[in-house]
Formats: sequence, C-alpha cells, structure tokens
Amino acid sequence: YTAEKLRKMWEEEEEEKRKQTVPYAEPKSEYFWKTATNHIIIRAETHGLLEKWGFVSAELVFCEFSEQTQTLRESCQCSYHRKNESISCILECPPLGMESHRVEDDQILASSASHHGYSALRGRLNMQSSADEDDVYGGAWCADTEEKEHWFQVNARREVEFTGVITQGRSSDTHDDFVSSYFVAFSNDSRDWTVLHDGYAEWLFYGNVDKDTPVMTEFSYPVVARYIRILPQSWNGSLCMRLEVLGCPLPTSYPTENDVPPTDDLDYRHHNYKEMRQMMKVINEECPNITRIYNIGKSSQGLKMYAMEISDNPGEHETGEPEFRYTAGLHGNEVLGRELLLLLMQFLCKEYNDDNPRVHRLVESVRIHLVPSLNPDAYELAYEMGSEMGNWALGHWTEEGYDIFQNFPDLNSILWGAEDRGWVPRVVPNHHIPIPENFLNGSVAVETKAIISWMERTPFVLGANLQGGEKLATYPFDMQRQSVHEYQHMNEETWARIQRQNEGALRETADENLFRWLAMTYAHSHLTMTENQRGSCHTDDVTGGQGIINRASWKPVVGSMNDFSYLHTNCFEISVFLGCDKFPHESELASEWENNREALLAFIEQVHRGIKGVVKDVSGNPLANATVSVEGIKHDVKTAATGDYWRLLNPGEYRVTARADGYTSQTRLCIVGYDANATPCSFTMTKSNWARIQQIMAQRKKKPKLVTSTPVNTNNRVNVESTGAASGPQNERLRRLRLFRMRKLRMERMKASTTTEMTTTTIPTTTLPPTTTATSTTDSWFEHWFDQDTAPTQDYNFEYRIDED
Repeated sequence: YTAEKLRKMWEEEEEEKRKQTVPYAEPKSEYFWKTATNHIIIRAETHGLLEKWGFVSAELVFCEFSEQTQTLRESCQCSYHRKNESISCILECPPLGMESHRVEDDQILASSASHHGYSALRGRLNMQSSADEDDVYGGAWCADTEEKEHWFQVNARREVEFTGVITQGRSSDTHDDFVSSYFVAFSNDSRDWTVLHDGYAEWLFYGNVDKDTPVMTEFSYPVVARYIRILPQSWNGSLCMRLEVLGCPLPTSYPTENDVPPTDDLDYRHHNYKEMRQMMKVINEECPNITRIYNIGKSSQGLKMYAMEISDNPGEHETGEPEFRYTAGLHGNEVLGRELLLLLMQFLCKEYNDDNPRVHRLVESVRIHLVPSLNPDAYELAYEMGSEMGNWALGHWTEEGYDIFQNFPDLNSILWGAEDRGWVPRVVPNHHIPIPENFLNGSVAVETKAIISWMERTPFVLGANLQGGEKLATYPFDMQRQSVHEYQHMNEETWARIQRQNEGALRETADENLFRWLAMTYAHSHLTMTENQRGSCHTDDVTGGQGIINRASWKPVVGSMNDFSYLHTNCFEISVFLGCDKFPHESELASEWENNREALLAFIEQVHRGIKGVVKDVSGNPLANATVSVEGIKHDVKTAATGDYWRLLNPGEYRVTARADGYTSQTRLCIVGYDANATPCSFTMTKSNWARIQQIMAQRKKKPKLVTSTPVNTNNRVNVESTGAASGPQNERLRRLRLFRMRKLRMERMKASTTTEMTTTTIPTTTLPPTTTATSTTDSWFEHWFDQDTAPTQDYNFEYRIDED
C-alpha cells in the first residue's frame, strides 16, 4: 500500500512539473506546435498516427521537426507520453561559440588564474597549448590554488535557453589536469546567482575522467538566463578546464551581428558517406550537362574518394581551358571544408540553371574538380562522435595512421641540395622533380598514392586544400631546411656553427609574390579571416593582420601536399584553414557558407591570372611536355598532352621561352595586364638541325661522315698541302670542318689535362653523381662543334644553341 501511494504521489508531482515547464502554445497545425521552452508537441489522437511516425509506446527515439515540410528528421531526443497521447521533443541547442570564437573574449570571465598563460580566455573547448606550456599560450583555464572560491563565467549578452555544457581537461603533454565535478549557476544581472537544483538539493554534475575527451552534461530542463557559471567542486591535479556552452536564443530575441541569415536555398547539414554520395548524385541529375561524378581511388577501408567535375564539357580536357581543384577532408575531423564543397556544388548547379552570368563564365572557362573527402574512413569515425564530442585528434589520421597532408615525397631537400651544389637545372630540374625510387613502395598511405596518381594524370593549374583548426591561409614552401629541435641538445659551440651554416634556412619559392597574392585573394575575400585583431584561434595573430602566412615560418612540415604539387606538377596550391572549430555545429554551416562563398569563387577566378598558350610545330601538331620558362623566375612549367600550358603570373612584362626536345627554342615578350583573362602567348617550334641529323642517322642506320679523312701531323695541325689550294665553295667548307675538328680535339685534350691535375691535388669529400646523362641531353657533340657564323649551309641549316643556364 505504501509503495502504491508513493508511486501515485510521484506521478502527480511529475505531471505538475511537466505542466509548469512545458506551457503549451497555440497549435501551428492539426498535430504540431512548438512551446516556449523549445519543445515540439505532436498530438496523437490515435495510435495509428504513432505508427505512422514509427513510434512505440514509451520508446525513446531521435527526431527533428521541420516546420517547412512538416516532417521529422533524426537530430533530437523525443519521447511518447501515454497519458495525453503526445510526443514531446526537446530540440538540440547549438553551441554558443566558445570553440568557434563567436563568443568573444570580453564575454568570458573567471575567478582567478594560476598565471597569465592560463587566463579565462584559454578556457575554450579544444584550446591547444604551445610547445612551451609555461608561456602565454596555456592549454586551459587554470585557477589560482590560493583562492577559496572558483568559478568560470560566460555572458551570452542576451537571454537564451541554456540546455547543457561540454567540459574538457587541460591540453598538455606532461600534466593530467581536469575537473571531475561541478555545480552550475545562472543569473540575469551577474549579481544574484541561482544554482541549478533538482527540487531537493543543488545538482552536482560529474565531469571528466581524462583531460582530452569532451563530456556533455545536459540539463533536465532548459534554463532561461543571460549568464552561466561553472563552479568546480573536485578536480584531478590542478584545477584546469576547457568548455563549451549549449543554448538556444529565445524566439523573441533579436539577432546579433554574428547571426548571418543564409541567402541561398541550400542543404545546410552534415552528410555522412552515404548521404554525401546521394547528394552528389542528385546534383548530377539536376545538372547532367555540366557535371560528372568520378572517383580518384579508394581508401584503405575500400571507400571511394568521390570527385565532382563541373565544366561545360565534363569528362574531357579542352585545349586552352585550365583545370582547377578544391580538395577537403585530408583530416577526417576537419569537416567544414567537406560541407563547403558540397554547398559549392549545389550553388554552381543552381546558379547555372538560373543563368547567373558569373557562374556561367566560370563553368564555361574552367574545368573545376571538387573532392569533398580525401580521408573518408577517418571522417566516418569523427561523424559517429558528432560535433563537439570528438577531441582534437579523433579522426585526424587515416585508418593506417598516416597524416595525408604530410605523407608526400620530400622533393624540397632534393631541389635545395642540388641548388647548393650548382646542379640546377643541368642535373636536377627546377620543376617536375621526379619522385625518388621506391618511395611508393615505402610507408605511404593508400589515399596518398591515389592523390599522386590523380595529380599526375590531370594538368591542374591552381588548387587549394581546405583544412580546419585555425583561420588563415598558408602558402609554400611548407618545409624549412632543418628543424631547430634537432639541435636542442647540442653544446653552444656546435649550435653556433649550425646556425651559421643554416642562415637563411627559410627558403622562398621562385613564385613568392604570386603565392602571396593567391593566399590574399582568399583571405581578403573571406568575411572574417582578416578580423584577427583579437588574435588567432590559439595564439596571438601570426599573420600580421593579413590573414596569410608562409607555412614554413608558422608550423613547418616535411613532405607536404603543397610543396609536392609545386615541385612535381604545374599546380600552384595553398592551404586554407577555415576556422577554429574543426567540426562546427550544423547550425553554423549557413553562416560559414556566407563567410566563404565569395572567397571560394574569387579564388577559382585566379586561374586566369598570367599567360596561356599552345606550343606546336610548324605543321600544327601539339607538342606535349615542352618546357615553358620565364626569365627571372627559376621555376618552369610543362605543356599538357594537348600542347597547351598555363603560367600563373602577376601583371608585368616577361620574356618567355619555350623549349622542346628536337626543336629550336623560341623566346617571346609577353605582357600580363590587370584584366580578368590570361594573356595569349603561343609558340610555333621548328625542328632543330640536330633533329634533322638524327632523322638521317635513323634512315641510313649509321652516323653520317661530316669530315673526310685528312692526314694530320703530330702537332695536330691539318696538312693543307695534301688538299691543295682551297678553291671553290666546297673546299672552303671542308677546310672549315677540319678547323673545327682540330679545335674540338684541342679542347678535349685541355679538359683531360685539367681533370688529371685536379685529381692528383685534391681528394673530394663528397662523391658527385655522374653528369653524363644530363649533359648529353642538353649539349650534344654537334652543338659544341659548330657555331652559327661559320657552319656550312648547303645541305643543313646548322645552328648554335645558346646555353640554357
């Protein structure tokens, strides 16, 4: 009897509490309406309606109500109440923006700080510490242990419905600090505080059990307030914590300047692998004439790495039309780039169908490739944890443990070592540096191999990879000559010597100014990337107010995708870090699209900056793999299989030279203006004399005799008496041939004697690689033999080719 009485009393209390906390509003339709406390109530007059929505009595499910389509989707927790035949659904509130920095520094306060490096501003979720944990960039808010009361406070600046908090410990390699329990208090004026309670006592919430894993605490009912305080009660190690606050703005509240309403009718939500593939298929069906779906390879788990091509002639490289690429998802937990590329696909398709002139011009003049997920395995892992609940590293690497971005061959060391020895461009070219032997047989991710193959078979001109965790744009080189950390244990004398040797270790590319322009194009077209007066995500502003930085001077890496793209292909590539929050909440996707839309389009348009043209022979046949070099810029490009090329350049006048094996080099003056189109600069190549001789040799299957047998005395002088007087043009040409042969023999003897003297006096410490292959391809025996003024011209138009250094 007593148990039955208590049960009845508890049911009455719960019913009374439910009526107080969930006041009903006017119904919006026959079955649906939204309450003031952000509940969705679905009236169920019959059990048939419940079956229609797939609900079972007293079953907990996940759903989301769309007022526009009057349908339910998976997002928030709902439960069926038998008594009033209704379904109550508390909508999931988004983060206020501690991690994404939408919550500004002056909205965060704390009772104290252990020292200046661990102030309240360091208490944002996923805040990362610097290498030196004692400097101003600590990895959490840490309280002063001498204080008696500890609290961490966030000012929402308007009344919101607080629904929960997410806590995390300190980012540190040496300390294990986190808060294990805490109270939560609320206020509307920051003076009078009410601690959240369950009707009987203050509610003690359990926090973290390690320093890295985020823990979400949801309140049993939403609390309307302006201020929220976390009151730590127990902790492991030092009192340190990072956190995010969940809250929904009230329906009557006014939007702030950070609330950017979307202007495009696009799908602003996160997509897993299956949903991403389905969306790309839908876009292809809506715009079949300008889109094509293909995959560049498979991940280690067998998931395809899908790409969307957008062009007026998809599936085919058109002569004179440059190729552009955007890639995202190199790190699976950096998901904003993935969703931005899916939104860009939707936008280009929709605007093309709506006859947007700018989009028409892009689609018709550029072959655009969009790859939203280069690491699909890791993304699925991060997606399973959801926004805010994965730590900083979860899903960063591939299934095999590789960081794809820095898994490419180190071509920088090959180039710089050759430059120091004077081997460029004779032994080692300044472009299209070959991949070292056995690299692809070593520790290389399956995804990396697929990307390299894709880059080699497509003549990309410009590209960007979209990442996260910071808000800036970086450009190559991404690698420094040597890392300082390699010498931290050396004595002072050795350290000083290494520093003198490595002076100027930061190497700039030959296209430094152009790379800066490309990075600034994205950063300055972005709505907020240059608003860094309050610093970057984890440190002070490292970009000098420009939103761009050379990667090697910021966080150098070895074997980056950007450096490989520049040194092995024609493609100029930068990295764009889209924001502090690697996995932003779904509610922030619309505003992030608004921030990045213009930047995404403006960067694609930069593919037309510079010169372009076709290299062909006199018969009009295109010449593939011809080299196009610009005077004063020690980085060349090659023509595609169709003979066309693009060379990104800033405005100015340039002497451009085209070279191809078997053809005479040609130089032109090309002027790059400030208009939006690339300057045409084509070349028509004529076969060189050496090519003609090779043809004759191939036809006769032997080497032609250019000099008749002439007696030569012991002093290497031609016996002119045996030939008689030089009468007639033919004899004059033969005489010149003999003189040139004598000159060649004399030079070979002098060279041999010089080499002998050097070998007898010095012992080289480093064995140089043989250079015979390089010299034979650039300086033939025939080119050393003749010069332009005295060469015979009756049968062949011999020509002296200028040294190509």
